[in-house]
Amino acid sequence: MKSSVVIPTFNYGRYIAEAIGSALGQTLRPAEVIVVDDGSTDETAAVVARFGEKVRYIRQENAGVSAARNRGVAESTGELISFLDADDIWEPEKLEKQLAIFAADKRIGLVHCGMREFESNTGETLRVHLDGMEGDVADELLLWENPAVNAPGSSVLVSREAFDAAGGFDPRQKCGEDWDFCYRVARRYRVGSAPEPLVNYRSHSTSAHRNVKEMERGMTLFYEKAFAADAIGRNLRRRALGNFNRVLAGSYFRAGQYGDFLRMAAKSIWYRPAGIGYFAAFPLRMLKKQRTNLR
Repeated sequence: MKSSVVIPTFNYGRYIAEAIGSALGQTLRPAEVIVVDDGSTDETAAVVARFGEKVRYIRQENAGVSAARNRGVAESTGELISFLDADDIWEPEKLEKQLAIFAADKRIGLVHCGMREFESNTGETLRVHLDGMEGDVADELLLWENPAVNAPGSSVLVSREAFDAAGGFDPRQKCGEDWDFCYRVARRYRVGSAPEPLVNYRSHSTSAHRNVKEMERGMTLFYEKAFAADAIGRNLRRRALGNFNRVLAGSYFRAGQYGDFLRMAAKSIWYRPAGIGYFAAFPLRMLKKQRTNLR
């Protein structure tokens, strides 16, 4: 089957050559690689131009990563579409192994894979994530108890049929948009998984997931849409929201935003009272962090 690669980018000229190189270096070459430049003001255009006709370059006014991905899909011709963030890198067999999973099960609409998270400046491996799920995973995406889909921004290979059925990415979301998209696909199709670190995920200070406020806004919108569209029972809703607010609380705590941590912790306990024990250890962690900062 013909596959297309869509790379959205905004001011990632310092990274994008590695991303493009990893897409062009696949053991099973994609039919096309499309870079959608979402209004960059750095050297992105010049870097992409070095690849010549191997890469199709599209520039648009800044509209966000969701709009950039949607534009890339609209301009693509493949029956299968892969997304690669401009600061990430694929292993050479990424597409070949995922395409084999698609070929083995016609009910699958999306395939993801494991990832290696690495430190941007040193290349040091920080973590390896191999615990994604397969099959009917929509409820797991709601619950946030297990990492149902690994690195959805760069690991996902999706059929055009599934992309269209799900309605693409929501331009209103600047964070969590890939999670939201995977959920909408998973409500309609089975999900496949290649449990190998086929994506190298770059950890650096400008990563979108570090903006906790935007994460809260984007994922709150996700839950509002999911609960409005799908018949989800009360117990599942409360469990999902309890877990979601617990994750947010932890993110705010790590960011040093303790007022927001307390706000999210209280909401989490309201939805899932059994989670109170999880938060009991946070004051001690906070004290240790303050002592460390004073040294």
